[in-house]
Amino acid sequence: MSTNMTDLTKVCPPPMKATSNGAFQHENPLDYALPLAILQICLVVAFTRLLSLLLKPLRQPRVIAEIIGGILLGPSAFGRSEKFLHTVFPPRSMTVLDTLANIGLLFFLFLVGLELDIRSLRQTGKKALGIALVGISVPFLLGIGTSVVLQHTISKGAPQAPFLVFMGVALSITAFPVLARILAELKLLTTDAGRIAMSAAAVNDVAAWVLLALAISLSGTNTTPLISLWVLLCGVAFLLFAIFVLRPLLASMARRSPEGEPVKETYICATLTLVLAAGFVTDAIGIHALFGAFVVGIIVPKDGPFAGTLIEKIEDLVSGLLLPLYFVSSGLKTNVATISGAASWGLLGLVILTACVGKIGGTCIVALICKMPPREATTLGFLMNTKGLVELIVLNIGKDRKVLNDQTFAVLVLMALFTTFITTPIVIAVYKPARLSGTPYKHRTIKRRENDTELRILGCFHSTRNIPSMINLIESSRGTNKRRGVCVYAMHLMELSERSSAISMVHKARKNGLPFWNNRNRDNADQMVIAFEACQQLSSVSIRPMTAISNFNTIHEDICTSAQQKQVAIIILPFHMHQRLDGSMESLGQSIHHINQRVLLHAPCSVGIFVDRGLGGTSQVSASDVSFTIIVPFFGGHDDREALAYALRMAEHPGIMVFVVRFMAHAGKSLREVASSGANTKIGLGTEDVNDRSVDEEFLAQSRESHNSISFEEKVVGAKADIVAALKAMNKCNLFVVGRTPPIASLVDKSDCPELGPIGSLLASSEFSTTASVLVIQQYNSNGTHHPVVEDNEKPDPNDATEMPV
Repeated sequence: MSTNMTDLTKVCPPPMKATSNGAFQHENPLDYALPLAILQICLVVAFTRLLSLLLKPLRQPRVIAEIIGGILLGPSAFGRSEKFLHTVFPPRSMTVLDTLANIGLLFFLFLVGLELDIRSLRQTGKKALGIALVGISVPFLLGIGTSVVLQHTISKGAPQAPFLVFMGVALSITAFPVLARILAELKLLTTDAGRIAMSAAAVNDVAAWVLLALAISLSGTNTTPLISLWVLLCGVAFLLFAIFVLRPLLASMARRSPEGEPVKETYICATLTLVLAAGFVTDAIGIHALFGAFVVGIIVPKDGPFAGTLIEKIEDLVSGLLLPLYFVSSGLKTNVATISGAASWGLLGLVILTACVGKIGGTCIVALICKMPPREATTLGFLMNTKGLVELIVLNIGKDRKVLNDQTFAVLVLMALFTTFITTPIVIAVYKPARLSGTPYKHRTIKRRENDTELRILGCFHSTRNIPSMINLIESSRGTNKRRGVCVYAMHLMELSERSSAISMVHKARKNGLPFWNNRNRDNADQMVIAFEACQQLSSVSIRPMTAISNFNTIHEDICTSAQQKQVAIIILPFHMHQRLDGSMESLGQSIHHINQRVLLHAPCSVGIFVDRGLGGTSQVSASDVSFTIIVPFFGGHDDREALAYALRMAEHPGIMVFVVRFMAHAGKSLREVASSGANTKIGLGTEDVNDRSVDEEFLAQSRESHNSISFEEKVVGAKADIVAALKAMNKCNLFVVGRTPPIASLVDKSDCPELGPIGSLLASSEFSTTASVLVIQQYNSNGTHHPVVEDNEKPDPNDATEMPV
């Protein structure tokens, strides 16, 4: 009897205990479930993140790195070492690993449901709907045909009906989250191809889950038509129960979570428990636990803070730690070595060809019928061929239910990896969006010959703290009603991060072609943009709110492209630092700092950087209550002339007083050169640029004649300390308007903000003032070091130029 028990123990080793007593007790932590799971999670996260960094230059989505990482850690690469595989991923630990991975996947599918708004599917256009239906049906039918070939070769003995459906589903899926990332990365969300692809992929996402439920109901051991029917009927009953019972319950929780108040912990806990319970019910029915979690995510109300709070609570843990385990779990089941011989590799080529022909060909044909240009139709086809997580879910379920064997599973995983990997490089090669070339326009600066023309401003903001002062600055810029007025494009800059909730931002904007859209629908309007709409009601300024959703490393391209498309004269950016209560300046992040520097380099018009110290207070000032004092330190040069031109326009506002202070060196000297360092450095050493001086004199004379209400003053200075002292004597004003690169040396010993220039760096320092805001302006210089993101289709007429650089 004891011998039999010993033999049984060898065949069936005892389950792993949770924790060890430690190495000092002569116990190996890797023989216990918890420390081994911790090691596996750390290894998986570190390895997949490293791969993601390596693939970043190729602009591949993170899912590619996670799929490749899973395959490499499995028996295809590192797992070929028996020692590695049995040490880090021993067979008896796989139950724990698979359980953790599926819990993470359960909540991830809940997040996907949260981000998928069924109401938006009703607004899908006929063109996108037709492309989605053909993009599903054609590859599905081709997948069924391919399954016949596979059943006679590498998939002999597979159950016929489930195998047909699984193959059809595997080839017809489009990964909506992965597609959204690729479109955002390639800046194609503003194009017709991107808009249609997003719409069609959203429809495809829902259809994929319906087909997956059908495939699961047909699979399983001892499945008969009657059992499959019962599974489908119970699945429909669960869906009805979720709609008519669970949805009102969740809606009640959402109603009791008003905007501006924290969501109760009880509601969060109840919802997450409901997700697990729904997963249990659908697993008991025989569909899959993931289906229940996905349904609960869909029925959660999307309005209000409730859904957003749920996302914030769980997405980082799920997406960052638990979800990569699922890719490794899939990779451990994928053995590329099973694909051996010419026949097997030929079948892999056949599957890839079938998937591409069905998806790309079907989509292209419908797009051409809908009169899309051939290049856009081809691009759309490759975009719709993107695979992702849902593909792996289908394949894993098929393998777990013995529908797919090891070789077929490996073939289909490599197909998904290949089709997604080629999407980005092929789209870059095939499609050159219209945004790379723009229509040339005339008024790229504030200073212009025609003073009665409309002034167009692109005002950017990151958060609510930028809004009141930005609105007050815009109100001050509106000039008089005699002019054509001011048109302001208020752009909210939102970062598209690796977090899954970023997809919900893109999804909301899907209707109008993203990442720019006019928020005219109050139900979906950005709350921060609404403040600008209120400004329009209170003044004569025309406000057109917009939103840019992009990675902060490339969002300057969105800003510059929009400025070109809207033909604005100046882009106003918030400074990357804000003032604390104690008067010191605190950085908002280097990413915002780099945005400002890149826009200065690539902008198709003038640029202003706004250092906000509370211009007008913490709320919007009505037009009748505006009472600002503005000072323009004038040293000369094209940037200073542009700053003065902006101030002249502001001077037309009845509540604004403008003082222009011209700093001059002694006769025959210049402010351009400095002899030595120190506060008393003499600056009158070089000879003056006569041409530059004459342009300054002419512009100042014109300004005095046309603006009698402005005060002009001249100050002769001979040292750096004289300039600093004169500026400090004026620091009780509301706003300084200065040029970025006046012909003068820096007034501060050290500055980390070269984008502010020598004068702006002094004015923005905490030691200078805690009350005076600063607007630093760089004039557009077509012949300077400008490197445009958007190239004009033709060169503008030199006669139309407002001012040639000097």
